[in-house]
This record gives sequence, structure tokens and C-alpha cells, in this order.
Amino acid sequence: MPAEPLATVVGLLRDKFDLALPETSTELWHGHPVWLDDDLPVAGFKAYPTFVTVLFWRGQAITDHSGKLNASGSAEMSEYKLKSVDDFDSDLFDVWLQQVRELEAA
Repeated sequence: MPAEPLATVVGLLRDKFDLALPETSTELWHGHPVWLDDDLPVAGFKAYPTFVTVLFWRGQAITDHSGKLNASGSAEMSEYKLKSVDDFDSDLFDVWLQQVRELEAA
């Protein structure tokens, strides 16, 4: 578990993902929570000592008017790094997670 205030960020993310992705299951992958739809990952996060990285497996298909999502890796993933509670924008996560749900339903 990361140190405060990142532990607060982790709690906010877990609550937000659980609420926004009710049709998914949650598992630990390499010690980090990942939300799965039909055993395929859709979202997750990984806590480091100074930040938390949020991952969306099909994140490059998300329309992000904020410009905060960054392409990650060679697949379709995108990421967003939170360094404090101030980086957690509940409304922005609602928009992103709605698109995650729509992508998974398609």
C-alpha cells in the first residue's frame, strides 16, 4: 500500500472503478487491481512510491478532451499518472469510464 496521500488516491480509484464498472470482475495481476470483462482487462492501476498509474487497455480509443491520457506501450493502452489527490478529477474519470463501458459493450 502506498504512503498517504497516495493511499487516499488508491481508495478513490477503487471506489470509482467498482461503481463505474459493475459488470466487471476484479482480480490482482502482479499484485495490482485490474477490472476484467469476460476475463479480458479493461482498466486497472498500479501504485508506486510517488504516483499511481491508471491504465485503460483500450484507452487510445477514448476521446480525451482533457489531454491527460497518454498512449502507453505498443497496444491500445493509455495511462494517466496521479501524484496526489488533487490529480483525481471525479467527473473526468466518469467520462473516461463511461467510454470504457461503451467500448466493452461494442
